[in-house]
Amino acid sequence: MAGRRKRTIRLSKLYTFSCLRTSSKDDHSQIGQRGYSRVVYCNDPDNPEAIQLNYRGNYVSTTKYTAANFIPKSLFEQFRRVANVYFLVVACVSFSPLAPYSAVSILAPLLVVIGATMAKEAVEDWRRRKQDIEANNREVKVYSQDNTFHVTKWKKLRVGDVVRVEKDEFFPADLFLLSSSYDDGICYVETMNLDGETNLKVKQFLEVTSAFQDECSLQNFKAVIKCEDPNEKLYSFVGSLHYDGSQYPLSPQQILLRDSKLRNTEYIYGVVIFTGHDTKVMQNATDPPSKRSKIERRMDKIVYVLFSTLVLISSVGSFFFGIKTKNDMSGQTYERWYLRPDNTTIFFDPRRASLAAFFHFLTGLMLYGYLIPISLYVSIEIVKVLQSIFINQDQEMYYEETDRPARARTSNLNEELGQVHTILSDKTGTLTCNSMEFVKCSIAGIAYGRGVTEVERAMKKRRKDSLPDFCNPSAELGDYGDNITDSRNAIKGFNFRDERIMEGKWVNELHSDAIQKFFRVLAICHTAIPDVNKYLDEISYQAESPDEAAFVIAAREIGFEFYERTQTSISMHELDPQTGEKVDRSYKLLHVLEFNSSRKRMSVIVRNAEDQLLLFCKGADSVMFERLSQDGRMFETKTKDHISKYAEAGLRTLVIAYRDLGEEEYKIWQEEFFKAKTSVTSDRDALVDAAADKIEKDLTLLGGTAVEDKLQKGVPECIERLAQAGVKIWVLTGDKLETAVNIGYACSLLRQEMPQIIITLDTPDINALEKQGDKDAVAKASRESVMKQIQEGKNQVSSAKGNSMATTLIIDGKSLDFALAGNTKSLFLELAIGCASVVCCRSSPKQKARVTRLVKETGKTTLAIGDGANDVGMLQEADIGVGISGVEGMQAVMSSDFAIAQFRFLERLLLVHGHWCYRRIAMMICYFFYKNITFGFTLFWFEAYASFSGQPAYNDWYMSFYNVFFTSLPVIALGVFDQDVSARLCLKYPLLHQEGVQNILFSWARILGWMLNGVCSSIVIFFFTTNSILHQAFRRDGKVAGFEILGVTMYSCVVWTVNCQMALSINYFTWIQHFFIWGSIACWYVFLVIYGLFPPTVSTTAYKTLVETCAPSPLYWLATLCVVISALLPYFLYKSFQIRFFPMYHNIIQRTRLESSESQTSVGFSAGIEDVIRPLKERLRRRKS
Repeated sequence: MAGRRKRTIRLSKLYTFSCLRTSSKDDHSQIGQRGYSRVVYCNDPDNPEAIQLNYRGNYVSTTKYTAANFIPKSLFEQFRRVANVYFLVVACVSFSPLAPYSAVSILAPLLVVIGATMAKEAVEDWRRRKQDIEANNREVKVYSQDNTFHVTKWKKLRVGDVVRVEKDEFFPADLFLLSSSYDDGICYVETMNLDGETNLKVKQFLEVTSAFQDECSLQNFKAVIKCEDPNEKLYSFVGSLHYDGSQYPLSPQQILLRDSKLRNTEYIYGVVIFTGHDTKVMQNATDPPSKRSKIERRMDKIVYVLFSTLVLISSVGSFFFGIKTKNDMSGQTYERWYLRPDNTTIFFDPRRASLAAFFHFLTGLMLYGYLIPISLYVSIEIVKVLQSIFINQDQEMYYEETDRPARARTSNLNEELGQVHTILSDKTGTLTCNSMEFVKCSIAGIAYGRGVTEVERAMKKRRKDSLPDFCNPSAELGDYGDNITDSRNAIKGFNFRDERIMEGKWVNELHSDAIQKFFRVLAICHTAIPDVNKYLDEISYQAESPDEAAFVIAAREIGFEFYERTQTSISMHELDPQTGEKVDRSYKLLHVLEFNSSRKRMSVIVRNAEDQLLLFCKGADSVMFERLSQDGRMFETKTKDHISKYAEAGLRTLVIAYRDLGEEEYKIWQEEFFKAKTSVTSDRDALVDAAADKIEKDLTLLGGTAVEDKLQKGVPECIERLAQAGVKIWVLTGDKLETAVNIGYACSLLRQEMPQIIITLDTPDINALEKQGDKDAVAKASRESVMKQIQEGKNQVSSAKGNSMATTLIIDGKSLDFALAGNTKSLFLELAIGCASVVCCRSSPKQKARVTRLVKETGKTTLAIGDGANDVGMLQEADIGVGISGVEGMQAVMSSDFAIAQFRFLERLLLVHGHWCYRRIAMMICYFFYKNITFGFTLFWFEAYASFSGQPAYNDWYMSFYNVFFTSLPVIALGVFDQDVSARLCLKYPLLHQEGVQNILFSWARILGWMLNGVCSSIVIFFFTTNSILHQAFRRDGKVAGFEILGVTMYSCVVWTVNCQMALSINYFTWIQHFFIWGSIACWYVFLVIYGLFPPTVSTTAYKTLVETCAPSPLYWLATLCVVISALLPYFLYKSFQIRFFPMYHNIIQRTRLESSESQTSVGFSAGIEDVIRPLKERLRRRKS
């Protein structure tokens, strides 16, 4: 490419850890072995050997079904439910003479229910299909055999194709980066679609491929890539490029993943390595773990109970039927001669009564099948979807700043929100903003920065005295303390105020040279990318972490403005202490030794304009102080003291240091490091680490930084309210113990009066053993120490409970490993659940998931909440995973069940929506079983009345439409709209949440109570109806009621009773409830009129029954009124007694609210609530202890 600058430095010398270093699993010696067998013929996809490999195309499908398998696969999904299988068997058997009703009447409702569910599945899958079509038909430029680029669709790409991707376009497949528009071998990539992170990532190509910049240069390009097989690992890649007789190791830095986007780069050329479902993003597209709510699992058990009841009453009926049938013929005597027992079918043969009883048993299984609610599952699905819509549209959980509403990513767990017992929360980005602000620093033993953090304010409030010196804004400011003014606008990432060093005044400080070097390190030692806005004359930074961005911004604000980065240099505007003018300085960038979790530090090696070799380093205090030279420890004591105080103030700290390098030392190290870096053996990582350690030593201490990760708005209030609701909160964080504890105080998780149980292995004995290097001895001593501390903690909890005090457990990461192992695990869990709150410090992602799994063993509902990729395991392990769409990307959200923008919205999600959804679903299921038992047992009583003849009491279509039309809509309205108390009162009285935690509304006692209510209602309806209309004239002409009139009257009573029962159960009426309840009753009469107009061959027993017989008869209406009132009376009396003498939490609030509204005093309302609810709080406290 014309005008491209020739490189003067090998690219492999730069970005050693992020660019060329592979993970410990990236062993290039494995290439060619199992799992590492992929061969890509670059720019030669038509090669016969390539064709023979037959790799997948680039067509992608994320649909669950295809046109061919939709019907069989969808039917399989539907008949995984036991109830649907039962109804299918009944529908099949209904074509036999055993059926007590027509086959169509039972088949039609089954088809409606299954068809509705299949239609819902089809609509959802079609939406996914449209997204696939859009993605597969995107266009990209592909290099063809005529040596030019042609536009083609993504789905037509093949492995080995060379493509050109331009700025702001998505990568169509996983590509090997050949070259880019940049001279210095890099391109910038946004991976938001992969991990949700908006920070740009730097990718770089190999120098050997840098010449391929146009169509002509690609003409003779042929190479082979041998690499790993398709896998889901986004951040690792093992492969090698074979080109021009040489082999070059590849790393993730040369791989561009499908669905990431090219940014700030005009174009790139790449070779397709993985296509379609072989790409890493598609390999990661696995279904999340299947989660079912506790209510849903219990509902299955209830269905089994009803099945058992069905078998029992069918057995009872067949037993008595067998006896009665056998007695029909005694010798030559016929008891029921009119049935002609001497000339009958096998189903009523007195000579084979046992066989007849068996067939009657099968008939009974079909007849009483209405005990099993056929529409229950589909109704619950509809209700949960509608509940999810209300959650998604709740304006109170909408975060305007980021334009993010709450989102229910699954509707299966709505009611589980109302049963949450324990919350396991990440800290950074979850409780805090993960938007770092540079607030303090220590340079040359002097503390700078006068800001007061939220944690410091909490500490002051806790201690009820003046701020300590390190928190005091005027401490160490001397005469500046009274003259501080601030007219600057707020700058994101920078909340530092200290007139001693701002606005160029640092040159007057005693240690101005140390200050200059300190901020030079911040301006140079990073991987941030400057984004210059020429129109506004502003510079913003794309950094890999908020901390790094805060450091670069701080350096800029002090006067060290980083403005340009190339692969080989870093440039900045800097204040010249001699002239007082800003000058441009450029540093030649030789090496970047990047930060990782094991090194805990980052270094850069640069050469300045004076030809000096410098190493700038920043890292955790745990690894930095040990690397200082004897002469570089001048300010060590004061710096350690400041860093300790910063940590106590809840700040994140790093140590800043540097060293001068000699040319000879650097040359020797460079050769050794390059040799280690280009090694392709399995111990390559150890060699690279060892080489880096050799240069990162003999450092000179400059100082330390302190950045604040502010608490999110409303976190303390949210945690306090959740604690009042009886919810236990565990914080699992990677921070230091001191930082985590002080953040705990700031967010009201910890309180001053709470005794603390601290389990740690940071003791002199353990440290001494670690220095000796005997790992077995350390492990044994650590295990014994943790066991001892847990036993002591249990004793402390027991004594604290005796004094009515809540305790806090704090444990560090090392101790947690031993606490989660073997027999210690159960003891640790016993201790932890006895504490009001738990803080786990220095926790790894794996430990977070293990702790979550442990807490689930209590059987209580657990909720995990986090915002980063390191929280994914915890979210998937918990009963409910809540992702926060914050700064760390969207991986947590993509793995969650619910997504919110701020932690404070969790309060409303649990205490309002959780309570409502739990109550609605519990009531809905109980009512469903009640109405079906009421209906089903009237059939049983009629069977007993009719000598168990197998004759149903109702017309076939009455029974078929019962669950579908006459009783289904009111129960859906209940599940969507009912409220026992308003959202305001749910938040004002969080104790309501305990109804779900204790499962009061869906306990076995309550479920069986509703079932008993159904049995009682069926008894009242049947016996009162038969006794009121069968033994007297029903019509004006003196005729008595026949079988068809009894069926209509009894069915009318059932419809009225179950719908009026719904009216009694509802707490919050809307016009929709009124419409559905009274509309369902009206629908029954409309149906009876219309169906009765059909010819008798179709309508059978319903032929003009209402119009000509029932409607004109006053007895029909009077009997219906009396029976319905009598059937509802037991529930009404029980409910009145329960509310008056044994009120539940919501009953107390409802009653007091009603009394206060009559007296029109809100003060009286609150006081009344508190007076009545205080004993309930005391009862909850006793239960916990």
